[in-house]
Amino acid sequence: MRERPRPAVLAGLLAVVLAAGCSTGSGSPTAQNTFSPAPQTDGPLTVWVDSTRMAAAQLYQKQHPEVKLDIVGYDGDANGSNYLQTKVSLFNRTGEGWPDVVFSSQNNEVSWARQANFTAPLDKGLIPQSVLDGWAPGANDPCTVDGTLYCLRNDLSQTVLWYNAALMQQWGYRVPSTWPEYQALGRKVATEHPGYLVGAAGDTFTPEIYLWASKCGANRITGPKTVTVTATEPNCTRMAQLLDTLIAAGSMSTSSVFSSDFDKNSADKILLMPGPSWYGGSLFKESFKTPAGQVAAAPMPQWPGDPAPSAGNVGGGTWLLSAHSHHLKAATDFLTWVTTSDDYQGKLAPGYPAHKQAAKTWLANQASSGYYAGDIAGPLQAAAGQVWSGWGYGQFSQEAIWAATVTPGLTAGKSIESLLPAWQSAIENHARSTGYEVKQQ
Repeated sequence: MRERPRPAVLAGLLAVVLAAGCSTGSGSPTAQNTFSPAPQTDGPLTVWVDSTRMAAAQLYQKQHPEVKLDIVGYDGDANGSNYLQTKVSLFNRTGEGWPDVVFSSQNNEVSWARQANFTAPLDKGLIPQSVLDGWAPGANDPCTVDGTLYCLRNDLSQTVLWYNAALMQQWGYRVPSTWPEYQALGRKVATEHPGYLVGAAGDTFTPEIYLWASKCGANRITGPKTVTVTATEPNCTRMAQLLDTLIAAGSMSTSSVFSSDFDKNSADKILLMPGPSWYGGSLFKESFKTPAGQVAAAPMPQWPGDPAPSAGNVGGGTWLLSAHSHHLKAATDFLTWVTTSDDYQGKLAPGYPAHKQAAKTWLANQASSGYYAGDIAGPLQAAAGQVWSGWGYGQFSQEAIWAATVTPGLTAGKSIESLLPAWQSAIENHARSTGYEVKQQ
């Protein structure tokens, strides 16, 4: 169990926050990133969580019986429901009702929450830098605006190359380390073992696996309300051409990995599958029921000559602390515990923890399960620090844009490369509709 911060320490932190605040006593952050806390009182700590994180809040309550905790379940903004933003807008109008701490399954909540004066700056005295240094490099980038941290990352969804170790050995194939090697193997598999797959490009998060890892500049958030879109640049077209080649060959599926069609016809024919960290447990073990001792992980392939290895990211989640909280000491304690605790993040959390030490415990538990073929810790740990920072976290949904623009064309037999201009236009239009200034390089 992680030792709780001592009351004297928390009181000192609060004093720092108060000293850093503006003199208006408004109880909300200002445009200058200063912060004036609301009046501090006793009372229950209100925490909003989704169904998966309910176990975290319940464990905290069990380990901290002296804390009055009001646990509220909600959808976690799953699939970009915007429930949290809608409720905060209502609370802002009525002047009451804000939860103290919220979990969100979305990584882009700060894009609106900071402007709505909802989320408190965490690195201005609330949480020591020595604690914040415990996160994986770049993990809290979605939470950072103008150099100030407004949330904490719960888990990472960095991409690696999952593969069937037994089949690779049986067929005498070598795990590809470059994208050209990956493409060549995909074409070979299509000829020598028809029906087997080296990947899937039928999900709305396909660009987050392949194009993000290829350093495609389709989603560069360059300021609080500015975005640069270059979806037809070489880093984008090279990956689109690769996917098109393997789709044409038959070794790249255009079905969703969550579809009944894929589960029935392809789940037992996966040789390679680039995908996020949660594919191992959630997809292969739970959904596909792939037998133990077959699934292994390797680093994502890289483009030859690129000096900086890169990975994509599919999902993850964030924790936000309300700027309106009347219980900052208790809220900060909960926020720190729920993101760093070995008891939850290391032993119970379903996803790869964003906190480095908790991730070590989580990986040790994966190893002891006996499910995987070989070590998955090395590739996952390396990829945690290689998620390309050029793909931003704007207020608009890239997955929704891809689903509306590229997926129908792909289903109709068009190439991904031919759809890139339409994808670019759609990104620009969605960005402008949410108040972004769109720029080209």
